[in-house]
Amino acid sequence: MSQPPVLPSPRPVVIFDGDCGICTKLAGVITSYLKPPAAVEPWQRLDLAAYGLGVEACVEALQYVDADGKVYAAELAIAQLLKASRPWARPAGYVIALPGVRSVAGVIYRWVARNRHRLPGGTAACAMPPAGQAKN
Repeated sequence: MSQPPVLPSPRPVVIFDGDCGICTKLAGVITSYLKPPAAVEPWQRLDLAAYGLGVEACVEALQYVDADGKVYAAELAIAQLLKASRPWARPAGYVIALPGVRSVAGVIYRWVARNRHRLPGGTAACAMPPAGQAKN
């Protein structure tokens, strides 16, 4: 049985794509309004292996690594982030994690992720690479 990775920080971390303008803007919203007890960092500044992650996973979706080293991606990362945030945001995290809601949230998350370069504030740097290719 393998051990979970040792985290460089004892607190949770939200990992986003720092090359994406939309992701960077949302990271600011997370920090300013949700105020989770977590670091909010672009994957480009982290030793991803220390979190048990690779570049491809971080380009594809938001990652939330809890204090125990458990990794949540995409809509589940958002759910965990909300659950750990300010009290008024926590119920939304529990709702997103519900089985039926999670399915819908996953479809919405993947659509937004694939189209983020077309959304207001998006740039060419926000475009996700074709499957199997990681951004440099």
